[in-house]
Amino acid sequence: MDAAALVTPPYVAGPLRLEPFPALMLTPARVGHPSTGRAFARPYKDVSARLVRWEARGLVTADTEPALYIHEYSSNGMTVRGLVGALDVSRRAARAEDRAVLPHEGIHPTQADELADRMDEMQLNPAPILLVHQGTPGLREVLAEAARREPDRAFADRGGQEHRVWAIRSPATHAAIAAELADSRALIADGHHRYAAYLRLQRRRVGEPDGPRPTDLGLAMLVDQGDTPLFLGPIHRTLTGTSLDDLRDAAETLGLDYHEEGQAEAVHALSSARLAATDGKRWAGVSLRVEEDEAAVEVLHRRILPALPHGPAAIAYHHTVDEALGRARPDSIAVLMPAPSVDLVHRIAEADRLLPEKATSFQPKPSLGVLIRSLRDAAPARP
Repeated sequence: MDAAALVTPPYVAGPLRLEPFPALMLTPARVGHPSTGRAFARPYKDVSARLVRWEARGLVTADTEPALYIHEYSSNGMTVRGLVGALDVSRRAARAEDRAVLPHEGIHPTQADELADRMDEMQLNPAPILLVHQGTPGLREVLAEAARREPDRAFADRGGQEHRVWAIRSPATHAAIAAELADSRALIADGHHRYAAYLRLQRRRVGEPDGPRPTDLGLAMLVDQGDTPLFLGPIHRTLTGTSLDDLRDAAETLGLDYHEEGQAEAVHALSSARLAATDGKRWAGVSLRVEEDEAAVEVLHRRILPALPHGPAAIAYHHTVDEALGRARPDSIAVLMPAPSVDLVHRIAEADRLLPEKATSFQPKPSLGVLIRSLRDAAPARP
């Protein structure tokens, strides 16, 4: 899709609220299984019935009463703990200071509409969006206390992740969590289009009879970045139809330092104010003039790319250096990017700016199927 079609998703108004819901949980043998994703594929209207059949076969467990859930998962030596609940998306922020959820990337409206249609047909939120925030000491203590008992579920999935899940059912604990979250602002780490789909589903139901609606909520995992942080990595680019000479010309036009050097020197010098680029044979570093609270990826997309004399005819995105280098050619250069800090991304979002598409990669993400939310049995939001 054309990047010009990107728009800012609406802002949800505070207070930030995660509501209890009765979770659907796949059996450990299905979590992380290659076939699990296909269970949520076309025809989407058959997905709910498919899960009912799986439940009859013992492949799905349905919780009998609403809960908030602590989900702790470990992958490649990293452990992340998140609070999973149904995010209240029923109110829109009229002022910047009212915002409770902060997107940092734009969305394609058509893609968000398609996701909303799928969730409507499935009557499910199949996976939580990932949110990050700085938890209060009080919230950390409440969650630590809940996690001191034995987990309700503990298993290793087929993809190698290890999981522990605690269900929190006490109304008093729910109230304590709500009080600690009330003044929080959460940054969307993963799931911008699903977040936008939640908002579209909520708006579609506004004209229906009064009362809480399941679509007033959307499944989310809230991670305390100060406790068990997600890792924020870069997403590298290849620019098709662009050469290193084009990059040099753009840098000279902008008054930026372009210096050809060896691979080791270029990669070693990669920083928040310096890019590395290669055509597979030659290597270069480009020093950037980065403004305060500006990310390197913004400089690349908003200043360097428009100054290129040729291309890019297309931009491809890569989560690893090896993937990017594998696409490098004399007429298709790989650009290695530094990762912005989480604090910088949060400041950019607070300033009501969006980063270019595919600017961040928060890792690790939890396997699909640990906690699913049905729209048929969802608990309504509190008044």
